[in-house]
Amino acid sequence: MSLMKIPYENLKTLNHPFEAELKKRFSDFLDKGWYILGDEVSLFEKEFGDFHQEQFVVGVANGLDALILSLKCCNFQPGDEVIVPSNTYIATILAILHCNLVPVFVEPDIRTYNIDPEKIKAAITGKTVAIMPVHLYGQCCDMDPILLIARNHNLKIIEDCAQAHGATYKGKMAGTFGDFGAFSFYPTKNLGALGDAGAIICKSSQDYEKLRQLRNYGSEKKYHNGIIGFNSRLDEIQASFLRIKLPYLNKINQHKQQLATIYLENLNESYIKPVVTEGFGNIYHIFNIRHPERDRIKAYLQDEGIGTEIHYPVAPHKQKALKAMNDLHFPISSEIHETTLSLPCSFAHDTEQIYRVVEVLNKFI
Repeated sequence: MSLMKIPYENLKTLNHPFEAELKKRFSDFLDKGWYILGDEVSLFEKEFGDFHQEQFVVGVANGLDALILSLKCCNFQPGDEVIVPSNTYIATILAILHCNLVPVFVEPDIRTYNIDPEKIKAAITGKTVAIMPVHLYGQCCDMDPILLIARNHNLKIIEDCAQAHGATYKGKMAGTFGDFGAFSFYPTKNLGALGDAGAIICKSSQDYEKLRQLRNYGSEKKYHNGIIGFNSRLDEIQASFLRIKLPYLNKINQHKQQLATIYLENLNESYIKPVVTEGFGNIYHIFNIRHPERDRIKAYLQDEGIGTEIHYPVAPHKQKALKAMNDLHFPISSEIHETTLSLPCSFAHDTEQIYRVVEVLNKFI
């Protein structure tokens, strides 16, 4: 009997329900002949804002640029410090470095993998200007204490929401707590484009206008440049595709939550599973488990035809690109990076496939 092949992700299958509408929208896009910053971008910004009950949304080229432009909007000075979790994806750190700022690492909570609010205070110095909470894997950070710390120390909050489209904390959505919420619409995200794309939620009309300038060469009107800007515009075609998928985001999130529940209720207790806490609405962009024999389990699943990923095998401060930070030591972060394994949990998967993953994993022990 042949194995049931279960890839970690299959973007063709994931986008198949939208295929007819995507093709029609592309045809309409070609007929219209307007390719940059047109009606589709404006409409997506409005609809994404409505989804979050927020007024100000600026579409940008990708998630990294969403972080960079949010930081640039704040007029921080070179050498200012930004507090960030030590186990985040490197894009969070790159954004800080590209703005000539200093990342200050804080360990995560070993239960949630998100930044530990209890450890933030000790990292604050006279040069601290912002906290960058990362809602990792689809679960919101514990925002109330983070907001309190920020208020008490007059710090900006830039939320990295790249993995948290529609995730909630006490009924409020990721990206709506801080001064800025930065989103990626990379194709594998719960709300994924068919290429790179991103957006920023901000709180004031002044920041909104400045971000619109920053993304478009610093231009207030064509050929008039008031500030030093970037070329980081959300593509008109990607905005059009995102508009098709946005109305299905809640359905996508609910499907992933259903698959996650199968894992949570049926995987044996030798695996460390995501913590479930009242008030935290996890949308399981990534469903991870932890186990000291992670590498053996990954190979075992591969032999059984089941694809997995590791988010992430190397901590940012251990990357070759950041060799000046390689001597830093964060034991909690290291434990996560050495033991975490991401299981299939996509809009492209069905419950039969997830029960099969559970069956195979439970046989390992």
